[in-house]
Amino acid sequence: MNLEQPAKTILICSCEDTMRLDTAAIRRGCANSEIRTFRHLCGAELDHFRSAAKADGALTVACTQQAAQFTDEAGERSDRITFTNIRETAGWSRDGATAGAKMAALLAAAAIPSPDYPLVTLSSEGVILIYGRDEAAIEAGCLLAQHLDVTVMLKQPGDVTPPAAAVFPIVKGTIRNARGHFGAFELTIDDCARPRPSSRERLEFEAPRNGATSRCNLVLDLSGEMPLFPAHDLRDGYLRADPRDPAAVLRAVLSARDLVGSFDKPKYVDFTPSLCAHSRSKLTGCHRCLDLCPTGAITPAGDHVAVNAEICAGCGQCAAACPTGAASYALPPADTQLQTIRAMLLAYHDAGGARPVLLLHDRQHGTPLIDALARHGDGLPANVLPLAVNELTQVGLEAVIGAFAYGASAVRFLLRAKPRHATTGLSQTIAMADAVLAGLGFDGCRVATIETDDPDSLGEQLSGIETLTCVAQPATFKAVGKRRDVLRFGLSELHRLAPKPVDVIALPQGAPIGAISVNTDGCTLCLSCVSVCPTGALRDDPDRPMLKFVEDACVQCGLCQSTCPEKVITLRPQIDFSASRAPAQVIKEEEPALCVRCGTPFGVKSTIERIAAKLEGRHWMYPAGDKRLDAVRMCADCRVIVMSEQQFDPFRGIPERAPPRTTDDYLRQRESKG
Repeated sequence: MNLEQPAKTILICSCEDTMRLDTAAIRRGCANSEIRTFRHLCGAELDHFRSAAKADGALTVACTQQAAQFTDEAGERSDRITFTNIRETAGWSRDGATAGAKMAALLAAAAIPSPDYPLVTLSSEGVILIYGRDEAAIEAGCLLAQHLDVTVMLKQPGDVTPPAAAVFPIVKGTIRNARGHFGAFELTIDDCARPRPSSRERLEFEAPRNGATSRCNLVLDLSGEMPLFPAHDLRDGYLRADPRDPAAVLRAVLSARDLVGSFDKPKYVDFTPSLCAHSRSKLTGCHRCLDLCPTGAITPAGDHVAVNAEICAGCGQCAAACPTGAASYALPPADTQLQTIRAMLLAYHDAGGARPVLLLHDRQHGTPLIDALARHGDGLPANVLPLAVNELTQVGLEAVIGAFAYGASAVRFLLRAKPRHATTGLSQTIAMADAVLAGLGFDGCRVATIETDDPDSLGEQLSGIETLTCVAQPATFKAVGKRRDVLRFGLSELHRLAPKPVDVIALPQGAPIGAISVNTDGCTLCLSCVSVCPTGALRDDPDRPMLKFVEDACVQCGLCQSTCPEKVITLRPQIDFSASRAPAQVIKEEEPALCVRCGTPFGVKSTIERIAAKLEGRHWMYPAGDKRLDAVRMCADCRVIVMSEQQFDPFRGIPERAPPRTTDDYLRQRESKG
């Protein structure tokens, strides 16, 4: 049996000699692949592609412009064909002649397979509510009436001329509340009323009512007011346009017209409730995802949170910030994303490249900007390695730290000049990365955003990045596992390679790594913090009163701080590089209280004596010198036995309470007085 893997083949085209191919550098970076170069692969040399497509093994074509043509020519093929762009991202550049190492990096990154991700199916029957103020909403309804089930709702309409024929319902109303998602919107409406059929010069309506409910599949908002949903651009099925802009209204109408049927969207976030550290015993601990979600797709659900996959727009901030890994991103997972970064940077290093800058961007905004810079400007610098991700806010600390461990000199995030949603989570990630890198001796501006919609501005800011050193020998560890495991290993490797390694670095508030400080004078060793700790960072001892702490397991969820009845616990965000090797730290230890009757340990000695001192002579049940106080110093079993033997009655000597009075008692008293 032949167990040899089919060879990896890479086909590279100079696109009619519009870019120079440094084949030697590409071969150094892609050492395990067969490199074939061409001048016009999609035309005069197309037979070479057909021949390569017939062979077994992985095939990469360094062209995305003609991907459809190549796919048709390949027909059905057992192994997939990967397409990657080395023209706009590398060859078409002022530095194109020296971009061989970058081309190798891009080809190596494209070879990393992306795992499949689950899908969510949303269905629409074409029921649409058009919400407006005047004839513009009615005109939009006329355009959609042949395609969708239309209802027009006018908010406080003025002089609106009644249509000659009632093709679709027109009602009056004001949307008080809106919720739901594409295919299942639910609107609460006030001032709701139907029009009078006798309306003559203007629409007149019947008596209005409040609190009506309307359900629909789509909402077209032409009201010109505040959006009905937070981060409205990310709410599928909710279309919005300025009624004073006819072109915008027409675009919205055309978009709505095709939204009938079943549609699949990625299930961006995989959520494991058992790992969530949101709350315990109705006390809130971690709420990072709730604070960051722009669409309101995350809501509390008891001790954990719930993620509504139908509403989730895939920003990924919850997964990037989740300290326990309960929320993990699926497009792609964190370890796959870091594997791609690893392949890119190691190939660049092997090909002879120096001081790489990792440029992270999204496909909707970043890719067109990079293409425009290549076609009409100087292109990307030779040391800038672009990597497209689904959403920039999905990138977590593990990706940034891993990039520097693999040899990056700087990381830049390419954002829109006006982002579609808040990027608070990304800002927090950058702040944590800055703290770690500065603490380890990486000087200069290492991690930053580039916020622009102008390709020339992008080129200027990339060219202006100062020359920064990187690790002398890049790490080669493979990223496998959950996000926190990958982060832990990346930090360890970066610490090993850092210019000035230190053991402890303080981190900004909210960091998912750190320790706790306990005021041991006020701690009573009640161990309530141990019972709520979701990761086992706080531990007790089965043999004696003791509180122990394992810093490597702490996720700074804050449940211990919320639960502590004495309020003696505070969070201390930091990274201790020795924590993974350190044994459990004893925070406080005391002598156990031994039962005075049987000798069984049953509590904390100092606490029991403090309780006894507060009760003796100060409580009617325990006069000074009374032997009954010994019951406080006994275990639960002995306490019951002694109380039974002594026939101890805690209510002896207390006058009997009057029975509770009922309604019948009051009525009887009233009758007796009458």
